Amino acid sequence: MQSTIVESSVYYPEKWEKGPWQFIREYWSDQYNYLIYKRIMDIVTSLIVIVLVYPWLFPILVLLIRLDSEGPVFFKQQRVGFLGKTFWCYKFRTMHVNQYADSRRASSNDPRVTRIGWFLRNTCLDEIPQFYNVLMGHMSIVGPRPHMIKDTKEFSNLINNYQFRNMARPGITGLSQVRGYRGPATSFESIFRRYQWDSYYVRNLSFILDVRIMLSTCGLMLRSLFYKSQPVPMDTPVFKQEPLVSAKKIA
Repeated sequence: MQSTIVESSVYYPEKWEKGPWQFIREYWSDQYNYLIYKRIMDIVTSLIVIVLVYPWLFPILVLLIRLDSEGPVFFKQQRVGFLGKTFWCYKFRTMHVNQYADSRRASSNDPRVTRIGWFLRNTCLDEIPQFYNVLMGHMSIVGPRPHMIKDTKEFSNLINNYQFRNMARPGITGLSQVRGYRGPATSFESIFRRYQWDSYYVRNLSFILDVRIMLSTCGLMLRSLFYKSQPVPMDTPVFKQEPLVSAKKIA
């Protein structure tokens, strides 16, 4: 039986150690202007996408999904979001209808994923309906990706203070995704590294960081279209480096 230990030297602001709720009040106070402007940006951007992109892209994707497999076009699932609150997250359906959708993560060569589903996942087009979640305030364009409830419970048991990543509103894209940690988390290392970059984002919120993440996301989408045979590099040196602790496993 293998147990996993995470070194306790992960950096958190001192205020967090005094108590999450005290930190939340001071955190909101320090980031008030940024959070207001970011919400305005989220609303404006999501409205632009909904008005200009949805009318022509949705019919195409809806037709492809319906021709490829039976079942609903959209898939909704409860995810854990801001401050640990749950919400209904919307996506285009990428799998055959199955009973394990809320309990089993997708894996490489997962037989549940449809042909058009692989394309939607690789290009991140399955996330397009989440601009509705952004408009409703459940999500932001940039932030830690929201996990399903089962994964959140499992990851919280593996990593101390895992709820720290929920200090930021969950995003359609995030720092860990543009650093190469996309798709299912199949190992402890991938779970932990995602958490490191998510917590880094929470500690270093800024418009510059948000814009760089969005531009990097666009680059990854283009790469997935034109360079399918080349995997996305892990931890590419795009952003300012900050020391991240390593995870270690012991038997």
